[in-house]
Amino acid sequence: MSPRERQLIRPYGDRRDDGVMQLSFTLPVPASEKAKEAARLLVKKLGFTDVKVAAMERAADAYSFFIVYARSTVVLDYADIDVPELVIKKRGFDELNALIEEQIARKVVVFGACTGSDTHTVGIDAILNMKGFAGDYGLERYPWFEAHNLGSQMPNGELVRRAKEGRADAILVSQVVTQRDVHLENSRQFIEEAKKQGVFGQVTLLLGGPRVDHKLAIELGFDAGFGPGTKPSNVANFVVHQVMQRMGKEAKGTRYEGEPT
Repeated sequence: MSPRERQLIRPYGDRRDDGVMQLSFTLPVPASEKAKEAARLLVKKLGFTDVKVAAMERAADAYSFFIVYARSTVVLDYADIDVPELVIKKRGFDELNALIEEQIARKVVVFGACTGSDTHTVGIDAILNMKGFAGDYGLERYPWFEAHNLGSQMPNGELVRRAKEGRADAILVSQVVTQRDVHLENSRQFIEEAKKQGVFGQVTLLLGGPRVDHKLAIELGFDAGFGPGTKPSNVANFVVHQVMQRMGKEAKGTRYEGEPT
């Protein structure tokens, strides 16, 4: 076996492999020359060199926002990274509905909500609402989907209970607010509820949000993760294939050609 070819990469600023990075952050001090020096020293202590504070703005009373350019000596072997990719075979709207009618012979039931204290519904609406996102129909538009959008601030336990009572094939959890990693804690609480109420491993569990990717979702216990820019058809295709695998009409773990999510 030939040795694996390495693919060493560094950040790109003005030219390839120069190691230059742009950082932005807020410090709890009023804007001043002293504040600017504090920002420079902070980045320098992080191990960067050639630190330059490009911009400083007042963020609020006694708070300042900085944009800093600095150089890093860190080198990464890109070929050594192993990340699970969700690969799906994309079917169009009509083709997917025809597949459900022929192979599943009933409507695919999906429940979704933005859970916990999160009041934002933009993500779950983009996937479930009839209008969809970026010209891509939402699941409510599919005649062979039964989509239930439970909105925002939905307790994890209540979402699981209602999905269980509705004989859901899939549950979609949207997490938009990410301050202090509240999305991680809330996602873990959802998985605990799913296990407690006996739907874990029986219903497809999906996680979505601005800080979500497939790897994170898998680590938290979900079946898949969908990040920013996800189209409803991606979710619809994935759910349908999951249902078919649970029915024994497709081999479990089957991978499909298509766009990685």
